[in-house]
Amino acid sequence: MTSLLLFLFLLLSPFSTTIAAASSAAYPTIPGTADTSVSAAETHSLTPIRREVYGGGRIYDISHRYRNDMPTWDSEDGLGQFLWLPGSMKNGSLANNSEMKLPTHTGTHVDAPGHVFDHYFDAGFDVDTLDLDVLNGPGLLVDVPRDSNITAEVMKSLHIPRGVRRVLFRTLNTDRRLMFKSQFDRSYVGFTREGAKWLVENTDIKLVGIDYLSVAAWTDLIPSHLEFLESREIILVEALKLDDIQPGAYSIHCLPLRLLGAEGSPIRCILMK
Repeated sequence: MTSLLLFLFLLLSPFSTTIAAASSAAYPTIPGTADTSVSAAETHSLTPIRREVYGGGRIYDISHRYRNDMPTWDSEDGLGQFLWLPGSMKNGSLANNSEMKLPTHTGTHVDAPGHVFDHYFDAGFDVDTLDLDVLNGPGLLVDVPRDSNITAEVMKSLHIPRGVRRVLFRTLNTDRRLMFKSQFDRSYVGFTREGAKWLVENTDIKLVGIDYLSVAAWTDLIPSHLEFLESREIILVEALKLDDIQPGAYSIHCLPLRLLGAEGSPIRCILMK
């Protein structure tokens, strides 16, 4: 009875997570606990389906999966390990409980005004203050000419009508599959300062989405962000997955995490026909 009580104490106490963390990558079962492993046949029958399109072609997931080898800002080897399983049923925990750690501007994410304006950051203009009405609603997916950054001339050539509030810009970044390469690529396509300024002054766009880690070209990194975010009316969604989707009109839906005090957040975005 004493041994049983000791075992239950260890199982239910925070010490069990220490055991989990100290166990091998194979998560060996602690003697006396239930075996949660499955046979090869059972594993085959339980293989999950990972999809990009749902609802018979009506819903497109345009968010990137988080992977160890996905690119992060100015990285050489990608994100690296971001997910741990300190509490595992295989080593005696009552449930599987993961932990993760990653920069808030990793993968498909959103920028809040405090990202580049320190007085906005101090005032509390974080991702929890972003307008969900802007992040959700009708919009356009447009193809950008592949031979330059998004300049004022490129913006003029797109002929985006007045009244359109949400536009996702697909660029050479998608063709080059930059979000599937672990090394950060400074030659990505983004907005120049003049292109950002033209959009702000000549369109009704309030949601700007793009297909790499920054909406701003490397050469105009901060100036373009300043143009977009100074008014606090435009929301930037970066690193969208826009391959294999026809350009045109969609219902756009993007939901960031409610991270109090954070100037950026991972975001799940979908397009609906």
